[in-house]
Amino acid sequence: MLITQTFDMDQPIDQVWSFSNDLPMVAACIPGADLTEKVSEDEYHGDVIISAGPVKLEFTGAVKIASRDDVRKVIVLDGAGADKKGRGAATVLLEIALQPLGGQTRVNLSIDLTISGAAAQYGRGLVKDVTGVLVNQTAGSMKTRLTAISEGRDPMAVGGPKSASGLAIGLTAFAMAAKRVIARFFLPYQSAPSR
Repeated sequence: MLITQTFDMDQPIDQVWSFSNDLPMVAACIPGADLTEKVSEDEYHGDVIISAGPVKLEFTGAVKIASRDDVRKVIVLDGAGADKKGRGAATVLLEIALQPLGGQTRVNLSIDLTISGAAAQYGRGLVKDVTGVLVNQTAGSMKTRLTAISEGRDPMAVGGPKSASGLAIGLTAFAMAAKRVIARFFLPYQSAPSR
């Protein structure tokens, strides 16, 4: 499943690029992510915990920088993990591509996510909605931490999403799904010619 997101940062591209190359800093922005072991400069082991309503998944695995293009300002992170209770697995390719916007930067995220096992049974729509919520929270945390860096403050001290909140994610994902259902139901009636 491919999920894309675009957002703008107030910082110049070189500052955002430096941030994007710091795996612990990027991981600190992802709700529920915790890097537990440094394997090399470009690879870490860690855990991700995601709760969405009655669903709670705890993955353990690894993430590494798969490719880095300093000229085009594109970095690809490759992650894979297995549920700690043996109920499934997930792989993700996260591409971060930066564009300069004067003194600001446009961040284009592309997430190619594959889930198997228990998480996959909840359906493509729910998984996509939950992932969309997590991406929005990650973008917000990146903005907060980059602002702290530009102001000379410690970016790890400004807080951020420590864990993926089950209630907030569940409610937001439910609202997104409800909008889709309502749109499917009412759209044919709105586009039909009146008699």
